[in-house]
Amino acid sequence: MPDYGHDLLFGTVLVPTSGHPDDAVALARIADRAGLDLVSVPDHPYRPDLLDAWTVLAVIAASTTRVRVFPNVANLPLRPPVMLARAAAGLDLISGGRVELGLGAGAYWDAIAADGGPRRDPGTARRATREAIDVIRALWSNAARPVRVPGEHYALDGAVPGPTPAHSIGIWLGAVGPRMLALTGEKADGWLPSVPHVPPGQLAAGHRAIDEAAASAGREPDKVRRLYNLSPGPGGFPQGPPSTWPEQLAALTLEHGTSAFLLPTQQPSLIEAFANEVAPATRDLVTAERKRAADRPGSAGRAHPVEDSTAPATPPARRTARAATATLAPDRPGDRLSVQPTPPPTTRQSAEQLWDESSRPTAPPADPQRGYSRREQEPARNLVAAHDQLRADLDRLGEVVRQVLDDALDPGEARSEIQRLSLRQNAWTLGAYCASYCRVTTVHHTREDEDLFPHLRRSDPRLGAVLDRLTEEHHAIQGVIERLDRALVAFVREEGDGEALRAATDLLADTLLSHLAYEERELIEPMARFGTGW
Repeated sequence: MPDYGHDLLFGTVLVPTSGHPDDAVALARIADRAGLDLVSVPDHPYRPDLLDAWTVLAVIAASTTRVRVFPNVANLPLRPPVMLARAAAGLDLISGGRVELGLGAGAYWDAIAADGGPRRDPGTARRATREAIDVIRALWSNAARPVRVPGEHYALDGAVPGPTPAHSIGIWLGAVGPRMLALTGEKADGWLPSVPHVPPGQLAAGHRAIDEAAASAGREPDKVRRLYNLSPGPGGFPQGPPSTWPEQLAALTLEHGTSAFLLPTQQPSLIEAFANEVAPATRDLVTAERKRAADRPGSAGRAHPVEDSTAPATPPARRTARAATATLAPDRPGDRLSVQPTPPPTTRQSAEQLWDESSRPTAPPADPQRGYSRREQEPARNLVAAHDQLRADLDRLGEVVRQVLDDALDPGEARSEIQRLSLRQNAWTLGAYCASYCRVTTVHHTREDEDLFPHLRRSDPRLGAVLDRLTEEHHAIQGVIERLDRALVAFVREEGDGEALRAATDLLADTLLSHLAYEERELIEPMARFGTGW
């Protein structure tokens, strides 16, 4: 794949928790002062443990001077495009042209529906996203007259455009499936995948789909910036310590055209290292190779980056990176436990049930007078984050199976996709929590996966029955995953029908979501009390 020649951008993904509302803003100030280009926050409006993304972005924009801010990615089903357009444009004007728009078609449909939003299948979600982009762009236009945009899900009927943003806001799609990638090439300004969903080995196929769609729409492929949400650590990308990241990131730029890298972290020191060490070294490597490519006889390589049409018209001058003085909220020892378990699903998709949930043992009750510092609560918060990754994989799995049954995806491609998911890679052995956790967070654990449960058992032997039950369920879930794999193989070979595949998918959804909720319910408090053992 080509190097599209874009200038390189480096940024961070900050999680604004309601338990520590000041942390995201403090970290954003650190990113701004250290010299990063972008600060983003995830948008999960249905989660009360997270602050509203647009509220946080507004405060971050008011508290910084140079970073560009954006939702990573905005939840379209719960945020009507008219409001997205006007909110983004207004904040762009106030901030001096420092807002972009990451946009997602939707996920976690049960939670969206519970909050009153629509439940959409992949095709409907894609069509709604297409209409939303048209609505947003129409409202950002300088049209002197009311505008009309037809649509089944989102439409305008004589709406007055405005306000006009301070600069051309980029619409960056968090796309995964082939049809969403085609929509990205046709209409979007950027592609924003994440390592757990689109590992580096899958980038080339994604870029190719976007390029082909862009060409079909009469666009140059380099009109679509390629961004990447990173996930350092075992099973993720980049690998190794930050000192080894520049070579890995530069290779993605030169071989695949990826030109913006977003690091999810809550660690000030890692933000500073990313800005002061990783970013300059990566830029140097890319600049040197681009110059060599441009100097080669007959080379079509670019000596200079392509101008970013979505950047502010008059960007603030880049500061010399320096140590930041912003600080996080103090680690108060008396805080209540703010990490809450995710509720189990209220309905089942499968008539089959692998275990009796009423027979599950429970952990001993916690001391109601005990307080937990922010640092003590971090392992429990990371557990929920790891589980959220598995829940996201489950959504993707359901989408893949639906596409197979609707003849929208080749079964062989579907099997490869399922094998790439964290669900399939995770062996569900004793330390499965850590294996997944390392893929979706920036904390690099060097201990073996099997340390967690033995550590908790040693810390409080009364947890033994719960840990034994969780281990049994891990193995049962592994069996369901293998059953799903067999059903898909049979479907590929035309030896089985779609009902067996659908049944296996439904059973996995029921068992996995039930298990994750149980594990969070029983382990959040012990993990805050005893830690992880590493």
